[in-house]
Amino acid sequence: MIRLRGVSHRYATRDVLCGIDVDLTERRVGVIGANGSGKSTFARLLNGLVIPSEGVVEVGGFNTRTDGREVRRQVGFVFTDPDAQIVMPTVAEDVAFGLRRLGLSRVEVARRVEDALRRYGLAEYADHPAHLLSGGEKQLLAIAGVLATEPSILVCDEPTTLLDLRNAAMVTGLLAELPQQVVLVTHHLDLLAGFERVLVIHEGRLAADADPAGAVAAYRKLLA
Repeated sequence: MIRLRGVSHRYATRDVLCGIDVDLTERRVGVIGANGSGKSTFARLLNGLVIPSEGVVEVGGFNTRTDGREVRRQVGFVFTDPDAQIVMPTVAEDVAFGLRRLGLSRVEVARRVEDALRRYGLAEYADHPAHLLSGGEKQLLAIAGVLATEPSILVCDEPTTLLDLRNAAMVTGLLAELPQQVVLVTHHLDLLAGFERVLVIHEGRLAADADPAGAVAAYRKLLA
């Protein structure tokens, strides 16, 4: 379970989130809102990339403020731009990077790298320069690298924004099939079909919390 209690956050003197109280237990949770609404900050709170100015964020009983290592083992994070998290020269090396940080043996690292590349359609690119992949392939690599660490929760901050329609559909299909709990921040409202719950963040506050149809209707009313 992800739990936020009395969570507010500010950058310098600018309030970004105010008084968020929510429990996230559903397998598929969407987060929508206008640019600057605070939804990306909300996403980063969930794995400790951002520590709240006030309040508490807990994942599986671990506090992001005091138990960051344990939280990050449970919560994988996928950025909008895959270049922000691809750090190694080749595809295989990039997947292995996060695994080595877990202190796994060479044999286990190699096994997980091979499995991840095969599972996400990147096996033929194992020794390929990561920066020469297409946009969709880079996003697949970023997701593969996170999932290889076997998190129980995946938080994705607008992972299809920089992709064309074909690659966006590919990434969306992959996320739909994952066994992990997925929290998806998106501008693409059509991606929310089949989600169990959608949060609407507006001007730093939780403005609506409903099924996809109800949340999208509330969001459009706010923008009208």
